[in-house]
Amino acid sequence: MPRSAKPTATSPLALESRTAPTPIRLAAEAMGSGGDRTALKKLNAAIGELKTLAIQPLLQSAVNALRKQDHERGAEWALKALEQDERSGFAWYMLAIAREMAGDFKGSITCYEAALALLPDHAELANNLGRLAYRLGQLTVAEQLFRHFLARFPDHPEGANNLACALRSQGRFDEAIEVLKGALTKDPAHPIVWNTLGTVMSEQGDPVNALVFFEEALRQDAGFAKARYNRGNMRMAMGEIAASLVDCETALRQTTLESERQMMRLSRSTILINLGRIGEGWDDYEARLHPQFADSTQFITDRPSWRPGEALAGKSLLVIGEQGLGDEILFANLLPDVIESLGPEGRLTLAVEPRLIPLFQRSFPTAEVGSHTTFSHEGRAMRTVPFMAGRLDSVDLSVPMGSLLREFRRSVADFPQRERFLIADPDRVAHWREVLKTAPAGRKVGLLWKSAIASAGRHRFFSPFEQWAPILRTPGVCFVNLQYGDCSEEIEHARRELGVEIWTPPGIDLKQDLDDLAALTCALDLTLGFANATSNIAAACGAPCWLISTPGAWPRVGTDRYPWYPQMRVFLPPGFRQWEAVMDEVAEALAQFQGS
Repeated sequence: MPRSAKPTATSPLALESRTAPTPIRLAAEAMGSGGDRTALKKLNAAIGELKTLAIQPLLQSAVNALRKQDHERGAEWALKALEQDERSGFAWYMLAIAREMAGDFKGSITCYEAALALLPDHAELANNLGRLAYRLGQLTVAEQLFRHFLARFPDHPEGANNLACALRSQGRFDEAIEVLKGALTKDPAHPIVWNTLGTVMSEQGDPVNALVFFEEALRQDAGFAKARYNRGNMRMAMGEIAASLVDCETALRQTTLESERQMMRLSRSTILINLGRIGEGWDDYEARLHPQFADSTQFITDRPSWRPGEALAGKSLLVIGEQGLGDEILFANLLPDVIESLGPEGRLTLAVEPRLIPLFQRSFPTAEVGSHTTFSHEGRAMRTVPFMAGRLDSVDLSVPMGSLLREFRRSVADFPQRERFLIADPDRVAHWREVLKTAPAGRKVGLLWKSAIASAGRHRFFSPFEQWAPILRTPGVCFVNLQYGDCSEEIEHARRELGVEIWTPPGIDLKQDLDDLAALTCALDLTLGFANATSNIAAACGAPCWLISTPGAWPRVGTDRYPWYPQMRVFLPPGFRQWEAVMDEVAEALAQFQGS
């Protein structure tokens, strides 16, 4: 049976807390690929030594096709070789590479396993199996394979590098650093190891030192595309947008693997949006759907896909939400435009996160709203719309919600000055206004101070709670907790260290009751904090919102505001992690707000 998939990490909303709609990690791996130039060069040399074999010309043709990135022809030649000799380890090896290039990771693993059984002494195979297990999220399996490989080849820098990647992705940063330090002590001239050390720094929330290590990798190998791409991402995180684009486009010219090209296109999409080249950015954002992109979500509808420029009037359109909860809310900014384009004879069907159904159904009463379901199949995230089972033939066109941005939001001028595009339940708004009268006196200000995603890389874009002190000391304000999850430590800190009571509203699950949460935010005087799903819900419903943004946050689309939410006020620190100045600015503004 397919298993539930974790949320895809191509989420652009995450850019408020990362730097680009990139794969799972902000920085690219340097694990290589069975189909990269170095691996194929080694394979070509090995095949050249097999001149006595009858199938050698077939194997050579397979290698030549793979070197041209033609995985279909490569697979055809490998299969012809296997028809003549099914025990040819090299033929299985090349079929594995071809299947990996095609994005069939599960099939590729099967072929690599067959090759390993027939070529037990071939060093690349255990390493390749570990890479694919890693790519499929099987981190402990990958770790075991890399340890096995490294035990056999203890001085192999790629073995140490890949083991460190597996450890880092399990959050075992100190162990990863020790493995990398050991490899560099033996020989410091390994750019892939410096690159991976940079990724560990990045994941720990230290882009400054990450940048140093990526620079060293590039000093040793100026043509190392992934290190250049990673350096660009770090520059993006620090607000150096133009320099980030130079690095990303240089890396794109240097790489030939399609999977890496799509990863870099996805990163470039955010850079372009940040530079105000919004339409070009959304065009590149389509890379998230490319089958060669390992973290892509495949939308399973069996209906024709809508394309930019295609007329919608009178059509039946299925729009599927993506990537995560906050993105579905943010992208819903364009749904009123879509409904207008469909016209009175058209029909809109929306597939959204289940918790959003009541809010979206009220907001778009002419649409049919149901939930999408995401599951994992053979290493791929698949998103379906089960509520439409047996009725999909009534749909003319389907589209992931983010793809509509290419048509409806190509410039800042395309963002309408709407007061709201989601509608909170008016009865529940009235309810919460009554409940808030029981809270401590003062203006009611909802507070959001952290991400619920426990990643060090993500948390570097949220200030430490202690730095909220100037804001929390504002007299005449009743702070209302809107932060879901365990907040007891921060609430106790505010009480103990600042003498401030952060009031938690009764009778609501802040994580699950999103329709009621929307009503609560509309009953407050203000919602204040960093970007997450809650701040997006409040702003989309037209509630007063203040956002503490970060350098390199793409939703500002090259401006100093949030065009998605016209009423939102944005506060921006002067530099990366320079929280003190922006917290003082917010505190001063809040004091003025309280006194107004």
